Amino acid sequence: MELRQLRYFLTVAEELHFGRAAERLHIVQSAVSQQIRRLERELGCDLFDRSARRVRLSPGGLVLLAHAREMLLIEEKARAAVAAVGTDGTVLRLGTSSGMGHRLDLLLDALARDAAGVRTELVSLPVQARVQAVCTGRLDAAFVRAALPVQGLTTVPVWRDEVLVALPAAHPAAEDGTTLDLIRLAALPLRLTSRRSHPALVDLVTAACRVSGFEPVTAAAPGSLHDTPAAIGSGAPSWTVVYASQARQLHTPRVTFRSLSGSGLWMETSVLVREDDTGTAVRRLLGLCAELTALDGTESTDGTRRTGGI
Repeated sequence: MELRQLRYFLTVAEELHFGRAAERLHIVQSAVSQQIRRLERELGCDLFDRSARRVRLSPGGLVLLAHAREMLLIEEKARAAVAAVGTDGTVLRLGTSSGMGHRLDLLLDALARDAAGVRTELVSLPVQARVQAVCTGRLDAAFVRAALPVQGLTTVPVWRDEVLVALPAAHPAAEDGTTLDLIRLAALPLRLTSRRSHPALVDLVTAACRVSGFEPVTAAAPGSLHDTPAAIGSGAPSWTVVYASQARQLHTPRVTFRSLSGSGLWMETSVLVREDDTGTAVRRLLGLCAELTALDGTESTDGTRRTGGI
């Protein structure tokens, strides 16, 4: 049994979707499936009940889940302890998710330049797992969109992301300028992640639809960031939403990205830290975040930024 296999297993158990787990792990889905099958053969039981519609933990998977979390937590503590023993190095464990965009790159560059001796480790987790990891000390800080107040944590707003509509390039609404009225999409199915995975985004989009006068008809999202636009650009017409920073990574002539008319849709990103954390690395992170906020890091629809570096 390898720690890598346990990490893959835990990610699939949290997502209950092999495609989303692969996206979080930044590997192809086939590699995740292969390692899970190897682990199942070694343990002699199925860890997941797989069907065409959904993935669920099997009884054996439920038993392994608690042990996997404990073992990986021990690994994290061991790595952090060994790293801290070194020369003058300090590790900043920073929780992130996909689609943070260029601003995260600016922040990491500034940390490398200005916070001498600080080594940054990025950890990709679902939003609730990120918050919990900061509370328990597994992470020093985490970026969270539309963060809610959490006892014992300090929430510092950092930047705003524009939420764009992705629709088939052949759809008539895609041809009318750079913005569109949401009501024009009322007849199309909405492919959106589950509310469990991203409640703030789902609530934002469904509320905007209701303000526009319709209840969205939802359809299953294929899974990964790249799979959903591909599905939208082929087959029956549908639509979804992506962050502006994500849209620049998705190059397909079959899909068009549009801002919504009026004030558009926006999602605020904040950094969470523990109130009692006075470490040098965390203080420097908050200082750089404040500089980034002061520069107004909002990105325009075409991907240009209204700020310089930090």
